[in-house]
Amino acid sequence: MELKRKVGYEAANLIKDGDVVGLGTGSTTHYFIEKLGNRIEIEEISIMGVPTSYQSFYLAMNSKIPITTLDEHNVDIAVDGADEVDPELNLIKGGGAAHTLEKIVDESAKQFIVIVDGSKIVTELGSFPVPVEVIPHATRTVKDHLIAMGGLPTLRMAERKDGPVVTDNGNFIYDVKFDIKNPKKLETELNTIPGVVENGIFSQIVDQVIVGRDSGIEILKK
Repeated sequence: MELKRKVGYEAANLIKDGDVVGLGTGSTTHYFIEKLGNRIEIEEISIMGVPTSYQSFYLAMNSKIPITTLDEHNVDIAVDGADEVDPELNLIKGGGAAHTLEKIVDESAKQFIVIVDGSKIVTELGSFPVPVEVIPHATRTVKDHLIAMGGLPTLRMAERKDGPVVTDNGNFIYDVKFDIKNPKKLETELNTIPGVVENGIFSQIVDQVIVGRDSGIEILKK
């Protein structure tokens, strides 16, 4: 928990007065948003946030961060977490079922920074399953496609309600185990399946990764 706080605060200190900021989703970005609100209050900097989920929206509101949208402003810098980061700075994201809007916001930003603790750094993507957001009517047919591609799909089930997890977009999530040799190729192939909205592979869009380790902060760049 302390490492997540450190990287969240480190990223928040990179935000400049006047920035439009993409606000990621998850336990690590919680600290980023919290610190950003603190800077607005103490330093009186002027920024606006573009949330990537209802979670980040309400966190931003509680932190008194003014909210805007991609329709109104371009994003200067997006900060988000990740479930896995490989040596080429490709990611798996979507443990929080928010990867579709996260990818839209993160990809649109002039600069995209990822904040993680050291446990998320891997030699090859794939230990964490790839989240695939699916239109509910396509659940069976998408599953057939995923299996044909060599994946092992599991429909993500909710913990405090009956039935599957429902995303902010009203869709379902398959968590799919793959042997990932080419992240960019798999990302593209998954998105060609009819009924797939978006998947959790983020390839070749990261500018910098801030890694929290017991020994201190490590910066990874392309």
